[in-house]
Order: sequence, then C-alpha cells, then structure tokens
Amino acid sequence: MNQILSKVEAKAELSKEEVVKLLSVSTTSEEFYRLLYLARKYSEETFQNKGYVFAQIGINAEPCSINCHFCSMAAKHYVLPNHWQKDINEITESVKQLVADQANDIFLMTTADYPVERFIEIGKAVRQYIPAAIRLVANIGDFDLPTAHKLKEAGFTGAYHIVRMREGIDTGASVEQRVRTLDAICEAGLELYYCVEPVGAEHSYEEIATEIFRAKDYRIGAMAAMRRTPVEGTPLHGYGAISTPELCKIAAVTLLVVRPSRSMNVHEVTEMSLLAGINQLYAEAGANPRDVDDNTENNRGFNTVVLRKMLENSGYTVNS
Repeated sequence: MNQILSKVEAKAELSKEEVVKLLSVSTTSEEFYRLLYLARKYSEETFQNKGYVFAQIGINAEPCSINCHFCSMAAKHYVLPNHWQKDINEITESVKQLVADQANDIFLMTTADYPVERFIEIGKAVRQYIPAAIRLVANIGDFDLPTAHKLKEAGFTGAYHIVRMREGIDTGASVEQRVRTLDAICEAGLELYYCVEPVGAEHSYEEIATEIFRAKDYRIGAMAAMRRTPVEGTPLHGYGAISTPELCKIAAVTLLVVRPSRSMNVHEVTEMSLLAGINQLYAEAGANPRDVDDNTENNRGFNTVVLRKMLENSGYTVNS
C-alpha cells in the first residue's frame, strides 16, 4: 500500500488493480489519513484554495419513465407529494436570485421525459439574466449531437451527464446510450460535468473503480462523488447508505485518479467530507431525486450562504 500511495504522491498513473486496493483501505487505518492528506495536497496545488458553490434548480416534479431504483420520481414508485412544472417566470426569478447570491455555475435539471425543445427555450430565456462569467449547465435525459449543438446555441456552457452505478440494472437507461450522450456533449464543445454515483453499500470496489476510470478518460474539469441517499419508498431504500468516512475515501481516490482541473465535489456534503480535498458544493432547489419533499430547499437542499461558509471554514476562498 505504501508503494501505491507513493505513486499517487508522484502523480504516477495507477492501474485499476491499484485503485481497487486504494478503495479497499480501512477508514480507521493510517493509510486512510495519508490518502486524505494526498487528496487535500492535490486540491491545494491544483485548485489554489479557490472554492465554488454550484446551484441546481429542479424545474419539474413528474413521473419519469427511466424508473431508477433510487429515485423519488420514478414512474413505478413516485413518492413526491405533487406533480408540477415550474413556469418560465418562476425559473427566471430563481435564476436571478442565484446570480445575486453569486453562484458560480447554475444548473437546470429535469426528468428524462421533459420536452427538450421546451428546455432549450427556457435556457435561452434565462441566459440573458446570467452574466457571462457564470456557467449555465443542463442536467437532462439522454440526447444526440444536434441537440447538444442546440443547447450550446441557447447559451448552455456545459452538461451534467454520467453512466450511473449499475446502469441498465438499477435504471431503465443503457450504458451505450449514456455514453453516446457523453460523447455528443464533448463533440459539441460543451463542458462535461461528471460524478461517480450513486454509490451504495452493495457496490463493489471493482464497480466503483470502473466508473472512476470512465470519468478519467473524459478529462473532466468539474468532478464529483456521491453516495446514494436511501429514499423511503424506493426499491433500494433497504440497502441504506455508506458511511461518511467511506464517502470521504471514495471522493479522495476519485480526485487523485481523475485529477479534475477545476473542482471536486462530494454529495451530499458533510463537514468531514471536506477533508478529502473537496472545493465545490451544491445548493439545490425545486424537485430532487433524493428527496421526498418536492421543494428540496425546504428539506435536504443546502443554500448558497451555508455552503459558502462551509468552504470558507475549510480554508477556501469563494468568489474572489
């Protein structure tokens, strides 16, 4: 293990087998704390102690045909109390508030069935209220290259898209379709935001390592790791959640292997997880697939003020 950690410190490439060994480190061991030290060291050297608060608005709460086993909005086990779509005025007012709150990147999120042409029109409408320095990011279902170009023309600068843990088994999407969308995002010149998620207790370290290496191949600027939230009423609720130290470890390994250029996030954030070199956190409002409240800002979702303070307490400078 010391040899692998020395390779990490030297920024040498690791094999998948070596990454699995890093992920297997006990969270009560000396190696675990060295791993956290190396992650924080990478963060300081690469991110220069600059912190970011990204903000996401879930603009619809409706049953989704992809039926992810961990999602509160799956059509087969919809657990939110209401169905709705935000109108353009509501979305615009939320965006204006996030700009005033100095969010660094603003995400608009929908379920997979939301009409993409309507989403593009919303993007065009709100972009005029967002300064050029603030990125606008799409978090929607799978799409093709022409749609990726339309998103860029509408003013979106990037898209959040991933191959999720056990895609095609715990979800109704295929790995192949997700990858086609990832490639379309990159080919269109949009920035790809990536995350290893949603990690549950049943996932092997080999599975996690596979998704870490998938992200590495895309040369990600903004990376993340997320544990699965056990939403009551969903099929995977009974598996519970991985521990906070385990999340810290996975985030640290992900950071050190993928080596994102701009930021590393952990979700949902805990104070402890910031030990893993995390310099970016998410504020959330509207519908959220990890919540049973259809306005997550009233329940699980953090706001920009709290997150900025968290980052500053960990030594980061936000919006300097």
